[in-house]
Amino acid sequence: MAAATRKCSPLPVPNMAAVAASTSAPSRFRAEAAMAARGAEAEAEALFEAHTAAELRAVERRLRAGIEQKREELRQMVGERYRDLIEAADTIAEMRLSSERLLGAVRGLQRGGAARPGPAAPVRPPVQESFYRAAAQLKLLLEVPEKVWGAVEGGRYLPAARLHLLGGHLRRQLQLEAPRARSSPVLARFPILLRQVAAASHLRSTILQESKSLLKSQTVSDQAVAEALCAIMLLEDSSPRQALADFLLARKLAIQQLLNQPHHGAGIKAQVCSLMELLTTTLYQAHALFYTMPEGMPPDPALPCGLLFSTLESTTGQHPAGRGGVLEEEVKLSSWFRYLPESVVEFRPALRTLAHPISQDYLRDTLQKWIAMCSDDIRAGVSNLLVYVKSMKGLAGIRDAVWELLSSESISQNWEAVCRRLLDKPASFWEDLLQQLFLDRLEALTREGFDSISGSSKQLLTLALQELEVKPSTSALSKHTQFEHNVALFLWSESSSDLPSDAAWVSVANRSQFAKSGLSMKAQALTPCVQSFCSALDSKLKARLDDLLSYLPTDSSAAKEAAPTVQPRSAFDRYADAGTVEGLLRDHCIACIHHILGCVREELQSAQNLLGGQADAPSDARLNAVLFMARLCQSLTELCPHLKQCILGQSGSTETALKETRSTKKLGKGKAQGVTPMQAKWQGVKAELLQQSLFAYQIWSSAVTKGLVQCFTRKLLLDTAGSVLATATNWDEIEIQEETESGNSVTSKIRLPVQPSWYVQCLLFSLCQEVNRVGGHTLPKVTLQELLRTCMAEVLAAYEKLVEEKQEKKAGTFPMTQNRALQLLYDLRYLSIILTAKSEEGKTSRIKHDSGVEKVTDFLEGHIDPFDLDVFTPHLNSNLNRLVQRTSVLFGLLTGTENQYTSRSSALSSQELHNILPLASSQIRFGLLPLSMSSSRKSKSATRSTERVQVPPSALTRAEDEALRPGSLFRQLVAEEEDTAAPSLFKLGWLSGMAK
Repeated sequence: MAAATRKCSPLPVPNMAAVAASTSAPSRFRAEAAMAARGAEAEAEALFEAHTAAELRAVERRLRAGIEQKREELRQMVGERYRDLIEAADTIAEMRLSSERLLGAVRGLQRGGAARPGPAAPVRPPVQESFYRAAAQLKLLLEVPEKVWGAVEGGRYLPAARLHLLGGHLRRQLQLEAPRARSSPVLARFPILLRQVAAASHLRSTILQESKSLLKSQTVSDQAVAEALCAIMLLEDSSPRQALADFLLARKLAIQQLLNQPHHGAGIKAQVCSLMELLTTTLYQAHALFYTMPEGMPPDPALPCGLLFSTLESTTGQHPAGRGGVLEEEVKLSSWFRYLPESVVEFRPALRTLAHPISQDYLRDTLQKWIAMCSDDIRAGVSNLLVYVKSMKGLAGIRDAVWELLSSESISQNWEAVCRRLLDKPASFWEDLLQQLFLDRLEALTREGFDSISGSSKQLLTLALQELEVKPSTSALSKHTQFEHNVALFLWSESSSDLPSDAAWVSVANRSQFAKSGLSMKAQALTPCVQSFCSALDSKLKARLDDLLSYLPTDSSAAKEAAPTVQPRSAFDRYADAGTVEGLLRDHCIACIHHILGCVREELQSAQNLLGGQADAPSDARLNAVLFMARLCQSLTELCPHLKQCILGQSGSTETALKETRSTKKLGKGKAQGVTPMQAKWQGVKAELLQQSLFAYQIWSSAVTKGLVQCFTRKLLLDTAGSVLATATNWDEIEIQEETESGNSVTSKIRLPVQPSWYVQCLLFSLCQEVNRVGGHTLPKVTLQELLRTCMAEVLAAYEKLVEEKQEKKAGTFPMTQNRALQLLYDLRYLSIILTAKSEEGKTSRIKHDSGVEKVTDFLEGHIDPFDLDVFTPHLNSNLNRLVQRTSVLFGLLTGTENQYTSRSSALSSQELHNILPLASSQIRFGLLPLSMSSSRKSKSATRSTERVQVPPSALTRAEDEALRPGSLFRQLVAEEEDTAAPSLFKLGWLSGMAK
């Protein structure tokens, strides 16, 4: 009442000022609204004045969007507050009801008193009890489908299968599945149950489908797989062997599905790794699910097994009352749960046949058949995937990813034990399935790469030969083509690349082997065309080699795998096939070189046939192409360092090759070291290249000799007085002392040739020009010897033809006079000295006249008076020796250092003031050197002292033989230094230092 009184009490009356203020408020609000309206109109007018129509529309859209956003926020805020308000009202209502029940119970207790006995439980009649029991079962039957769907959506397939089986049990209890179920009074009262019965088969197929789909996944746990298999076994009433077959079939389908996925570049690595992970996971899960420990063997905690049978036991086994059953705790808390019969509450699914453990033999045979069956699919699928891998680096990345996966601790820790238990042997999926596939793909990539190199090299060779065969008169030649036509022009031209940019501060020992200066190229007569071809080939070989090296082990990776503390256990040796890979590279590289050599051989054969069929002098254009191929084959091993690495493999490094070269030089003629098969193949490739180069040089030398000797023969056989005078040279006049029969000394003068005929000099000079034009200092010794031998044979044939013509004594021919016979004899002996090739060992020997030279010499000496011949021979030999000395520099490319053998002290005379130092028998760093003035003075004094002494031929011969020995030059210098005290520019120590 007090509360009511307070509610009905009147409100206090406000004072008059407040009332006045309240009555004047509407008018104030109206004034403020009017002012705001006028301000909005002014602002709108300002907007229309300052902006265009498009900008005003944008402003309108922004305003409308803001209005809608505020409206939505207000709506959400009101909705949330309303929901909170409703929940609060419901809570208050529940609290009120609860408090009222509590108060009622307390009042009842107060009225009844403590001593009053409790009311007896009402005894329901049996009919009512059966009704409640049927109602509870119907209630549970209606809730089972919803709970089954919830379990399926949550991935709990075993509880879903148990609930489904519980539903079947309820339908049997209620007699809803019998043939006369249509007339059942339950269905008559509850027709909705008809739909429940019809949906039961659909639930079963869904659970089976989802369970078998889960078996395909490789990421689920062993427990989830065990529950899915148990669900299948319970629904299909199958045995463990059938469960094993379902499990392996699902994994085989998963492998096929994985191999048939779309692949894009990097996704191939993920697919192959997923495939390996699926295979290993399958074996691990097969062990965990189906393997059982033999009797008497203690279980291994690290390797659990028999999970399927333990899950089946927990699902189908009997438990104490109140602790088992299919129903969840939520159902047990319901008010109608107590009316369920005992058979429903304690229901447990059961198999018709007892689930016996799978024997180890059957498990091993089944798994081996499954692996063999999957191997064919895996090989075919992975082969198709590897087709999209276009580099060996990509193959190496996939292999390394597989190695890292299989070497991970989670997979490799118990792998050997699992394979021993399941398969009775170790299993390596890399070696059994993937290794050969990777090798096949690697061989295909290597073959494709070197086929491309062969094709591009053939195109480069064809283009280079086409450029070289262009005649200079037809079009303007490029600078590089001019260098190919005349190598001497290339040798004596200056270029900015002659010295490397770091030559001032980087020593030769610290410079890279691939850094070649221009001077070194000129020293080897390697023209720009040869360099560009070899550079293009070497760059392609380097790309192939770098790509392949990513598949081979490096020093760092080998060191990591060798250290057990750093690297975990390796699942397989990923570099076990390194030798095979290097062998593939070596074989295809050699095949590529053979293809290039085949192209060169065809070009040389066609050039030989073309040049051999020409009667006149060969064309320079064709010879330039032949020389280019000769230089190319000669320098390919030098300018393509990666060719050596491709053939020798890891042993083809620069350091190894340098050590081998030094050790070979140090050993000299010692025992021959063992040659590995790789080195033998490398030596074979070099021998083939050298043989092809010598063949090309042989074509060139034959063509050059043919052209020059034709001109020589034509001039030699001209048999007119004018031609003889035109080719004659000045003779030397010599005073000799002769003793008459009375014993008096008579001075007489004789004239002897001191120079060869002009056509002889032209032949030798032209020959030197041709040799110099092609870079004579780099010509192989064999080629030069063959050139001299061929030229001498052709010259001798020309002289023999001359002898035949003179022996015929045709009428009208110019007779063979004594002077002409002397000149021809002098020419022949000079040519035989210059053009006689020395032995391969480089040891000089006396001139050995063959039968042809002796025949021509006998014919020419037959036209000379015998007495005059005896007088002329010593002086003729002296003139011949002096001529050889004089022309040794001019014709040095032909004679080399072997013919510089004349002793200086015995060769000089009063008429010979030339100052020439003979070369040493061994090659030294510098060429001919001028003597100092003191040496010249000593030579003059020695000449004067020997003018009056007649030197017999035997002494001259001994002096020549003495000069032939190695070190004769140094012995002469030592003797010279001992004879005179005058200072000399050339000391023995300085020269010996140069020779080193």
